[in-house]
Amino acid sequence: MAKKDLVELSVVKEFLNSKAGEHACELVRICNSKKIVNDEFIAGKLGLKITEVRAILNRLHYHGVAYYDKKHDSRSGWYSYTWKINSKRIAELILGQQAEEVQKLESKRDFEKNYSFFSCRKNCDNFQFEIAAEYGFRCPQCGDMMNSVDSKKRMNLVNNKIKNIREEIDVLEKFCKAV
Repeated sequence: MAKKDLVELSVVKEFLNSKAGEHACELVRICNSKKIVNDEFIAGKLGLKITEVRAILNRLHYHGVAYYDKKHDSRSGWYSYTWKINSKRIAELILGQQAEEVQKLESKRDFEKNYSFFSCRKNCDNFQFEIAAEYGFRCPQCGDMMNSVDSKKRMNLVNNKIKNIREEIDVLEKFCKAV
């Protein structure tokens, strides 16, 4: 998988958007498409103000995704910054998040294996048998009768989520090894 392809994964798009805003994916694409880019070039490509671009770059830099080279122009006295993206770092950060998510889902699955759950037709909330019994099997939020929830269906949903995340993890791990 090439650097450019990494940004096409939905999990990467979600990560970049959550960490640096809606233009982060396109910014990463621009930085990966050329060897040397500065904030003015990126602003021109994205059609954003330079301050907006710098804010995105700084958020990515905070997470170790973007890094820069700083050069001093002796004639003008100004510094110029050229930006690069560490695509491997993106994959590593997401791998950490995904591993945590799998652990939480496995804990949830293991917990739900041991209990019976009840819910109303509106699915306001799910309650363990003991708690549902305390409420007389009436939903405390809407007042409807609560019935047993199909645990197989719930388990399948959790297992499918775990499977999907593990597939994303495999793709990201392969990317990390290739870089």
